[in-house]
Amino acid sequence: LAVGIILPFFTGQIPQIGSMLLPMHLPALLCGLICGWQYGLSVGFILPLLRYALFGMPPIFPTGIAMAFELAAYGAIAGFLYNHSRWQCLVSLYRSLIIAMIGGRIVWGLVQAVIMGISGDVFTWQLFIAGAFLNAILGIVLQLVFIPAIMIALDRTGVVRFSRKRPADLPARR
Repeated sequence: LAVGIILPFFTGQIPQIGSMLLPMHLPALLCGLICGWQYGLSVGFILPLLRYALFGMPPIFPTGIAMAFELAAYGAIAGFLYNHSRWQCLVSLYRSLIIAMIGGRIVWGLVQAVIMGISGDVFTWQLFIAGAFLNAILGIVLQLVFIPAIMIALDRTGVVRFSRKRPADLPARR
C-alpha cells in the first residue's frame, strides 16, 4: 500500500509518460501475487481511493472509482490464479499476470461504461481500446518486465519461493 502511495510521485516527474507507466498497478499486482488474492483485492481497491483522500489524485470521478475496481481485480485475479497454480514458477506467474491484466482492463471498461452511463456520457469501444491498451502499452511492458524480475529476485533471496507441488502433495479431488 505504501509503495502504491509513493510510486506515482516518482513517475509523475515525467509529465509526458508518467501516467502511462501505470505506477499504482505494480503494487496491486505484486500484493496479490505475494500476499494472496484477498490482500490484492483489498489493497487494489483502497489504493486509488486513499491516494485521492491524501493527495487529491487521481481524480475520484470517474478515474479513481474505475481504478479502484480495476486494481482490485488485478490483485484478486493475479493472486488467486498464481496461488492456485499447480506450480508456482515463471510460466504460471506470466499466465496469472496476463490473465489478471486482461481481466482488470475488462472490469475497468465495465465500470467506466456504468459511470459514463450514469453521468449521461457514452463510453465507446474506441475509448475502451485507447484507455485500456493503446495509452497503457508502456505500463503493460513495464509490468511484464518488472513484476517477474521482482518475483525472481524474491525467490533467489528466499523471501518468496517458487514452488512445485507434486501430485501426491495435492489435495484429493472429490
